[in-house]
Amino acid sequence: MSDAIVMQNVWKAYPNGVMALNGIDLSVKQGEFVYIVGPSGAGKSTFIKMIFRELKPTRGKIFINNKNIASLRERQVPYLRRKIGIVFQDFRLLPKLTVYENVAFALEVIEEHPRQIKKRVMDVLDLVGLKHKLRSFPNQLSGGEQQRVSIARSIVNRPPVLIADEPTGNLDPETSWQIMDVFKRINDQGTTIIMATHNRDIVNKVRHRVLGLEGGMIVRDQQEGDYGYED
Repeated sequence: MSDAIVMQNVWKAYPNGVMALNGIDLSVKQGEFVYIVGPSGAGKSTFIKMIFRELKPTRGKIFINNKNIASLRERQVPYLRRKIGIVFQDFRLLPKLTVYENVAFALEVIEEHPRQIKKRVMDVLDLVGLKHKLRSFPNQLSGGEQQRVSIARSIVNRPPVLIADEPTGNLDPETSWQIMDVFKRINDQGTTIIMATHNRDIVNKVRHRVLGLEGGMIVRDQQEGDYGYED
């Protein structure tokens, strides 16, 4: 099985002197599901932002599907992000577009053929259980439904890697479990998932690989690990 993500001696220092990551070495296989856990300020957000090149490392190499993204030129970054799905805590849907249009937009910007757009959008809306809401607008949806639209948008162009940053942070427990069921279906199709979370119950009940970050370092790497923090 090939590596989807590799980090080699990755450091990140911010201009104010804060060292957010301290020599991270890591490999994630294609198709793995990995939780990123740790106390606030541990470096989780920095870690996540490195993978989709919102941030560049101060030192070190980051490979996504064998390409060193740390050395990409800025004009190449949008092409990288076509291969990485990103799901945020706050959904980030376009309020004046319908569910269908929000998801289709991700394919329209890369000039996909209209026939392919329609087929693919309907496929992913079916996957996340929202085909019946395709003409609804974001303000007509519950928080869980909005997050499922966000997930559909993130996977509509079949990225091999999906990054989820606190995807259940604004959701009630029952809705959070529904979102995890969607992630399971996506992971079962072979997509690598990296999920930063503070949700202890999910990590403890849906066992996957757990990376524990503290002080910008990986202090724990467990297959089928538990949450391990009291915060």
